[in-house]
Amino acid sequence: MLDAALAALQSLAQPSLLLMLFAGVVAGLVMGLIPGLGGTGAVAILLPITFGMDPSQAFALLIGALAVVHTSDTVSAVLLGAPGSASASVTMLDGYSMAKKGQAKRALSLAFLSSMAGGLIGALGLTLAVPLARPLVLSFASPELFMLTVLGVALAAVLSRGNVAKGLATGFLGLLLGLVGMSPTTAEERFTFGSLFLGDGLSLVAVALGIFGLAEIATRVNQRVVDRDMVTLGGAGWGAGIREWLTHWTQVIRGALIGIWAGVLPGVGATAGTWLAYGQAVATAKDKRNFGKGDPRGIVGPESANNSVEAGDLIPTLLFGIPGGVPSAMLLGMLLTYGIQPGPSIVSEHLDLMYLIIWCFAIASVVGAFFCFLATPALAKLTKVPFAVLAPGLLAIMLLGAFQEGGQIGDLWIMIVLGAVGWLFKATDFPRAPFLIGFVLAIPMERYYYLTESLYDGLGWMARPGVLVFLAILIGPALWALFKAIRARRKVSADDGHRLGDDLRHDDDEEEGEGYLSDSPWSLAASVGMAAIFVAALVAAQSFSSGAQLMPRLVAVGGLLVCLVRIVQELRARRARTTPAPGWRPEVGVALVTFVGMAFFLALVMLTGYLAAVLLFVPGVLLYVARARPKTVVIYGVVFALVVLALPTLLPVDLPRSIFG
Repeated sequence: MLDAALAALQSLAQPSLLLMLFAGVVAGLVMGLIPGLGGTGAVAILLPITFGMDPSQAFALLIGALAVVHTSDTVSAVLLGAPGSASASVTMLDGYSMAKKGQAKRALSLAFLSSMAGGLIGALGLTLAVPLARPLVLSFASPELFMLTVLGVALAAVLSRGNVAKGLATGFLGLLLGLVGMSPTTAEERFTFGSLFLGDGLSLVAVALGIFGLAEIATRVNQRVVDRDMVTLGGAGWGAGIREWLTHWTQVIRGALIGIWAGVLPGVGATAGTWLAYGQAVATAKDKRNFGKGDPRGIVGPESANNSVEAGDLIPTLLFGIPGGVPSAMLLGMLLTYGIQPGPSIVSEHLDLMYLIIWCFAIASVVGAFFCFLATPALAKLTKVPFAVLAPGLLAIMLLGAFQEGGQIGDLWIMIVLGAVGWLFKATDFPRAPFLIGFVLAIPMERYYYLTESLYDGLGWMARPGVLVFLAILIGPALWALFKAIRARRKVSADDGHRLGDDLRHDDDEEEGEGYLSDSPWSLAASVGMAAIFVAALVAAQSFSSGAQLMPRLVAVGGLLVCLVRIVQELRARRARTTPAPGWRPEVGVALVTFVGMAFFLALVMLTGYLAAVLLFVPGVLLYVARARPKTVVIYGVVFALVVLALPTLLPVDLPRSIFG
């Protein structure tokens, strides 16, 4: 193992790897400032650029971005009181209070150094996990690997934000979409409806960018101004913050360890990790009066946790093939694209790649903090750009990125449709992380299930010790959720029937501010719509061969049962309502117009080509939606067009062409 670690470090001396690592760091720092993107957006936008790259270069780019995205999201939290991601909202409590007292540099230096330390401790935790888990991973056979994939989807659903039935429903739907295309066991096409385009399955990049990226644009596109006045960076404070940080080293270590633990658990995410770190800082403090008013301990603990979460997330992803969150699910999909199977295969055949990832994470954490110290004044200006101004450029970049994987315009239409689905999930409080994790794990799950059914008689494989352990881990959170629901229901009965809220609520990075349609007919409609999809899939699966219908039938039945449970819950909640359900909301109209605009842009691309469509669409959105000044529109449009023209010469990027050639 030492030889593999040293070989990975030596490979980083290659200029190409260092360039990709630094490019990833810069991209991650910029994307961390944009509300709603975070690690999910950073990986999703950069993922298409990696196609055609060597695996080591691709992972250097993506890990570089993922390692620092929570370092820069602190800038807007401290200077504006408007966090770049949900996890940074914890830092905002004390960081923004400190900045309003003229101590912004002190707060930022505490945050940057803590993020760097959290990343380094997280990388160390990942390093120690390799030798400890290696014997266990190498002992796994197909039953254990199948249970691990089931565990990944189930835990993401049970532990993610919202009602457990909602999480399971989206997880099953993700599994179903992951089965579209060629069966890995019988080489038979499924759910393609005779389309050659769907024969290769749905694009991972299109699915991820649609469910998360486009849904975020539709939610925030009407943000034309930044509400808060920016705190200045004048005065001293860098040195004071550095000296003070050294006195809180125990909080740094505790926060980082909590973050690693939160990262290992699927679906918990950075926000839960940072709040847990903040909670322990308050609980262990002798003097609690200053928390929320500018206490440095309220910055150090959470900031060390949010970076170590991403490293902890990589432990189950690489060693067991269970993505702990959305960014790691996309990294897992990328591994599978390169033919690298997480688990026993990566430990025995690609150990050097694992250590390269660890080195990249550690180096990026240091470089990212250094860049933040140097570039904070420039980064702070980016936080004042309204999202409505960023939206057209982000849309154009996301559509261009989704086009790179397969070079098919159909991927872009799928992406827009899934963007609408993602917005509906977000608005009705259906967790989206289980959906993407299910989509990524669908084919590995089917492969291991088919092997298990072929190699073992009946259900004898369930008596294997490893399978029993995973079953216990799977059932434990479900029983805990049931216990909490029963206890809460009893409490509601004692309080004269106040409405029972959703159980097991954990915020994750991409779910901030959602749920404004969760208590309306839209939520019931979403459940009914998913049930109809599962019924249609069950009917369609009857025409497949016995081997090809094994997994689709299992997923469709499971998804249908969960949706029926959810429909019953919705109907009971509607009967128990004492106030009328909310009607049409302005946010729905904004989202509808946004997706119509996205479809219009894609139609322009098909008619005129990508560059001409950008020159028409981007200025139009800036003028009529963002209400930007003509000077801003001209500069934005010219710079964006020049970047688009230069991309094919700088990167392996193809621009979508007109259907007329």
